Amino acid sequence: MNPADIERHVDATAALIGLPLAPEHRPGVLSYFALAARLAAPLMDFALTTADEPAEVFVPIEPGSP
Repeated sequence: MNPADIERHVDATAALIGLPLAPEHRPGVLSYFALAARLAAPLMDFALTTADEPAEVFVPIEPGSP
C-alpha cells in the first residue's frame, strides 16, 4: 500500500467504526498501519490451494487451569 492508500484506509476504517482519531495520534497510527501492511505483504502473496487445511482454533485457558 502506498501512503495515500494507507491514509484513506485508516480514515475510512476509523469513520466506519466510529473511532475518533486525535490529530496528534494520526502520525503514529499511520506509521503503525504502514508497518503492519509491510509485515502482512509476504503472507498475502503466499498462494493457497484447495488442499491447504486451516489452522486449528486457539482456545486460551485461565492461568492455573489443568
